[in-house]
This record gives sequence, structure tokens and C-alpha cells, in this order.
Amino acid sequence: MSSGMLAGLEKQERMEDEEEEEEEEEEEEEIVNPTEVKMSQIVMPCHSNHRQELSVGQLLKWIDSTACLSAERHAACPCVTASMDDIHFEHTISVGQVVNIKAKVNRAFNTSLEVGIQVSCEDLFSDRHWRVCHAYATFVTQRSNTGEKVTLKAILPQSQKEQVEYSLAAERRRVRMVHDDIIKDLLSNGSIQQADSSTVDDAMAAERTRVESVELVLPPHTNHQVNTFGGQIMAWMVNVATIAASIEVGVRAEAYQEEGPNRHINSAFMIFEVLDNHGKLCTLPRIRPEPLEGERRFQEAIARKKIRLDRKYIISCKQTEVPLSVPWDPRNQVYLSYNNVSALKMLAARKKWRLSSEKDKVHLYTLEQKLVLSFRVEAEVDVPAHRAFCLLAELSNRPSWDTHYQKCELIHRVDADDFLYRVVTPSVHHGGVGSPTSAKEGEGILQDFILLASKRRPCGSGDPYVIALRSVSLPTHPPTEEYNRGEVLCAGFTILETKNNMSLISYYNQASPEVLPYISNDIAGLSSSFYHTFCSCSQYLTRNRLQSTSEEQTCQYQATDTEGPMCANEADRLLVALCSTKL
Repeated sequence: MSSGMLAGLEKQERMEDEEEEEEEEEEEEEIVNPTEVKMSQIVMPCHSNHRQELSVGQLLKWIDSTACLSAERHAACPCVTASMDDIHFEHTISVGQVVNIKAKVNRAFNTSLEVGIQVSCEDLFSDRHWRVCHAYATFVTQRSNTGEKVTLKAILPQSQKEQVEYSLAAERRRVRMVHDDIIKDLLSNGSIQQADSSTVDDAMAAERTRVESVELVLPPHTNHQVNTFGGQIMAWMVNVATIAASIEVGVRAEAYQEEGPNRHINSAFMIFEVLDNHGKLCTLPRIRPEPLEGERRFQEAIARKKIRLDRKYIISCKQTEVPLSVPWDPRNQVYLSYNNVSALKMLAARKKWRLSSEKDKVHLYTLEQKLVLSFRVEAEVDVPAHRAFCLLAELSNRPSWDTHYQKCELIHRVDADDFLYRVVTPSVHHGGVGSPTSAKEGEGILQDFILLASKRRPCGSGDPYVIALRSVSLPTHPPTEEYNRGEVLCAGFTILETKNNMSLISYYNQASPEVLPYISNDIAGLSSSFYHTFCSCSQYLTRNRLQSTSEEQTCQYQATDTEGPMCANEADRLLVALCSTKL
């Protein structure tokens, strides 16, 4: 085939992928989400700053108001803003342009819910549209007149995109809950530099950047509940931070009356960039922290910068943009774990899966998108879902039923949900690949993989059990000449409980070059290795269907340890404090 023909095919495939995505978006647009709220605002001079650009504070007010209406539409009761995740503003908005805000509830928990917000802008005279930012806000319900909590009804996703957001909302919640712990770990392990006053004598004293503002709450500052709302408070905080701006600005909001102590309302940390007259970034003076508390704030700012980078380049990247073997260390394991689980959930939610072959109710599906081939092997087994999850999550046992796993050793138990393994597999360069008995030890150079295994139990009814796998790199286990180092972008199991104590088990793999030869013959119909492997897996699960008392206690302990921070009622009460890092 000529290079011209190959390029033409690749272009055609890209066009087909884009058309498929557009079709999916059009299909989803026809489905109206009952919690969706849309707001459009034209930017007037009164909404702008001294540069004739939309004030960030004003935009935050609009975002919060739109998200609150969406939350209350679902909750059918008053809601208040508990926290808002990192927001990265990609573009500025000028006077005369139109801001479009769309918000809808992604998932409701017990007394809290997550609202997804998308902000875009349009120029009415040039017919241009562009994205400004996206955000996730957490709202909590207010107690009823009798003092009782309001229990929220569940969200029913209506489209593929909503199903993905629904599933990932639990993962985002997990990250929010451990944010303070990550800060403490970064500060305690000695990885954050200490502030050395002797080396910053020419720096600006932090005291010179202090700004305080007292605002009297008037009717224009309240919302429909006749209360000062999160968006207005954030707008005030932005105004104060802009005056004090020095890269990262910490802002603390308190409320007080004539009598009684001050009440802490909110804390935020804002990042500012200063541009010169040519639109280029300016270098700002260094800050000399104040003793004691100032040094603590200085070190915490460095820790937050580390977290922002991890969130931006690990969590926020598209699935295909994330490098295969991201370096693993305790400081980024929360974000790698999130990416690991979310990538598998997003792969499972993709449309256009095609049935490639079937044998005795074991199905092999394929998905071809943007020159990436993924496959899914699926069947129902007569084993309870929780038991199948416990057995498959113990990756060290996989060599007993999977001929492609010659060895699997546990390197490190990160916590109750995340583990690091080294897996050894046969070479794919020799023998008849595809046959369950073709790979013999000693034929060619073996392959090894360093895998992060992340397991998740369901957070709600209808959620599957998840066991996600992806490659990471470890300084303690570098590539060696004895093995070809392979890489896995996205793989793992989902286990869904079905009727009569049975389970629907699905195995996914986004095939990298090291994995593709194992399955290519099956996809082409030249062998049925997938069938033999899955049968072996089913037999392994059936043999171990009943668990011993000690195993049952272990699983129950792990379930309590895992689900506690995600699904317990008391977790909702903690959400209000998530963004309240001490200033």
C-alpha cells in the first residue's frame, strides 16, 4: 500500500471518528436533563475591571447562581455552596461579548450533590464561540424547618456522557476528601523547601501585601434565599486578592455581628498572572514570609502548586494524552489512582463497541477509534459480585488461571484500594500467538510490566465493582536487559451484580503494541484464546465461590475501610470544610 493511500485511510478514519463524536453529541442534545439550567449574560461595562474585561468575581457570581439553581431544581429545597474545585480560566471575556453558562447535577449523594458547570463565550458580531472554563461545585442541602436532614433522591443518567460524569463524581469526591491529608503529607515528608529569610533579603515583605476589606451585606448582595451566597463572597474575595496579588493569594472570609464571635465562612487560594503592555508574563518580586505562620503559609503554597500541577497534567488530561508510564510516588498517587479508575470507566462507557466473536456466551467486542484498538471480553458467571471482586482484585493469584501471566509479585501495598505489582508475561515475538498453550517459558525475551492496580467498590446502587490497571514507572524497578518493558495504558475489570446472585464480568484493554499480539488472532477469528482464558477465569471463580471465615472478615474490613470516606452519612457534613484550609 502506498504512503498516499495510507495517509488517505488515516484521514478518513479521523473524519469518521469526528463524525461519530458529533453524532453522539447530537443524540445527547435531544435528551433534556431535568436539572439542567442555562444562563446567558452580555458583559456590560459595570461587569468589567479596569482592563475592560469581565471581572472574575462577577463570573464566579454567575457560575454560583446557575449551579445553585440546578442543585435546588433536583433537591427541591434550599442548597448552599460547600466547595468548588479548581477552576482554570482559559480566556478572558471583553465587554460586549456574551457569556453562556450551563449547569446540571452530575450525582447526588446523601445530603450533598455535585454540579458540573460549563462556561463558554460568543461574539455576536463575528459568530465565534470558545470555551472559557469548566468547574465542579459541591452543594449541601439545608435542614428542614423541623431540623431534620433532607435526603436527596438519586440521579438517573440519561446519556452516555451523563453516565460517565455520574460514575466519575464518586472518584472526584474521593479526591476532595483527602485534599487536606495530601497537604499534610507533603509538608511532613520533607519534600517542601523551608523558607530561608537570609536568602530573600531583597524580597518584598509579605506584610506589605496584606489587604483587609469590610463589606456590609445589603439586599443587592443576597440571593433568592435572602442570604449572602457563595458567588458574592467569592467576588469579594477576588477583589481583595487582586489588590494584594503576588502569584498565589490566600483569602479568608469571616462574618460577624454586633454580638458573638466571628464565624469563618470560606477560604480560597487564588493564582494571578501579571501581563505587561505586550501581553507577556511579568516576573514578580519574591516574597519574604513572616516568621512562624508566614513560613507555614509559604510552604503550604508550594505544596498547593504541586497539587495543581498533578491535577492539571494527570487528572485533567484527555485519556490519550496521558503518558503511559507516569512516575509513581506517594505525592501523586491520589491523582494517578483517579486517572486509572476514570480512564477505565470512560472506556467502558464508550459507544460503538462491535461484537467480534462469541462462543458459549463469552463475547469479544472491539472498539476502533483514532487508530487505537480496544477490546472487551464479557460473560456472566455464577458467582456473587462481591466475591468475584475479592478474587479478581487479588492480582497475585492471576497466574493460576491466566496463561499470559507467568509471574505477578506485589511490590507495594499503597493503601486499602491501590497496589503496585510487577507482572511477567511471555514474549510475543516467538511462537504461535493466540493459542493458550503457545507461549512457553524460555522462548524469546520475557516482558515485564509495572502496574498500578486500583480497586473500587460500588458507591451506589447500579454501580459496578472496578479493578483498574495502568502502567507506572518506579525508580526501584527500572527496565532491565533480561526483560522487555511493556506498558499498559488502560485495562481492568468491571463486575456488575445481576439476578440470582450472579455477576456480569467484563475485561477491558486498550491495546498497546505489547498487548495487541495476544489478542489480534482472536479479533481476526484465527483463534479463540480469549474464550479459553475466560473459561479458566470462570472456573477459578467458581472453585473459590465460597470463602472462609477469615477471608470474609478481611473483605468486610476492606469494604468498611474503603467505603467509609466515600459513602458514609457523616462525610457530607465534612464537605463544608473541604476548602477551609487554615490561613
